[in-house]
Amino acid sequence: MTRETNVLVVGAGPAGLASAIEMKRLGVDRITVVDREPEAGGMPRMCHHTGFGIWDFHRLLSGPRYARRYVELAKVSGVEILTSTVIIGWDDARALTYTSPSGVGVISGNAVLLATGVRERPRPARLVPGTRPHGVYTTGSLQRFVYERRLPVGKRAVIVGAEEVSLSAFMTLREAGLEVAAITTKHPRHQMYFPYSLAKLWLVDLLNRTPILTSTRVRRILGLRRVEGVEVVHEDTGRTEVIPCDTVVFTGDWIPENEVARSGDIVMDRGTLGPQVDGGFRASRIGIFAAGNLLHGAETAATSAMEGRMAAHQIARFLEDGVWPEVRLPVHVSSPILWVYPNSISNSDSRLPRGRLAFRVDRFVDGAAVQVKQGGKTLYTRSFRRLVPNETLHLPDEWLEHVDLNGEPLEVTVTG
Repeated sequence: MTRETNVLVVGAGPAGLASAIEMKRLGVDRITVVDREPEAGGMPRMCHHTGFGIWDFHRLLSGPRYARRYVELAKVSGVEILTSTVIIGWDDARALTYTSPSGVGVISGNAVLLATGVRERPRPARLVPGTRPHGVYTTGSLQRFVYERRLPVGKRAVIVGAEEVSLSAFMTLREAGLEVAAITTKHPRHQMYFPYSLAKLWLVDLLNRTPILTSTRVRRILGLRRVEGVEVVHEDTGRTEVIPCDTVVFTGDWIPENEVARSGDIVMDRGTLGPQVDGGFRASRIGIFAAGNLLHGAETAATSAMEGRMAAHQIARFLEDGVWPEVRLPVHVSSPILWVYPNSISNSDSRLPRGRLAFRVDRFVDGAAVQVKQGGKTLYTRSFRRLVPNETLHLPDEWLEHVDLNGEPLEVTVTG
């Protein structure tokens, strides 16, 4: 079976749906969104707590209501949504092979937007020693067990990670009736900040009673058939302790769902592990765009939706004039910077998305200066009081006009 469309969007989460809706508003016709899940809406469908919709719908919504809102708007706009449709490869430059309940086929478009999202690394990928008992989850798998499958999880949990998504895990565990014995993080401070303060308005007693163990590493998981506890090491003192529990939830440590992009011979970024894109969400192959959390560690649903809308304008422009950058310079990073986004600069970039370069670091750094360099020449320097892991930081793009597109790759480094 062969299907033709104008724009093929792979991924029916906030980025993909928001982009499709915006393209329809811009007058783009024949837009098809495909998703491997049986229901469109992305991961917010699994986040039954509130906190969604403030920035894009100007109201406070639960995750499922937020997802349904985007699906409804897409359908009203005339967007075709195909669920239970898995992309299994590339048939041509802008034609992808899929499998669905109706069979195997090829769907082609004049432009393709990849918006496949991100996932958390599971316990094996984190190389945490110990036995392999039941009761070990990521936030995403936990939410599927609790909200989608309505299965019992356990009675007492330890959360590994103390960033924004860790609060989502906390609220899911509480919804399922579990006691949270501790929240652990390898960093010297937690990284929840504003979401933590907001959540404490609703969960003040529970959060105040839940220990947050900083500078702590999970040494091993205990138990044979079922988790019986975790052994943790306090890195600052070397002390070990065992926390009894029957459930362990690993949060954060994101990796893009990049299988479709990788199979399409698209240049991948070694920092984000997602497609390398310029300021117009353009990947390395003509007509291929990417947006949302596929491009970086997990941002909020609203941020992904906003990126989808910005990408829609670039896609609409490409469909109209067919112009594609002739020159691309990669942007490299060095520790403690994990990644930057966009991670390439092209001759089509007059501004970066929202006028800034986004980046994340792997540890706390106080009193740092972040520099953009090219060929040993410093183009821009900005001082930061503190660099915080698991938080997206930004550099204004005023250095962009000084880039020599015929020169060496750019470098973003930390000094001080």
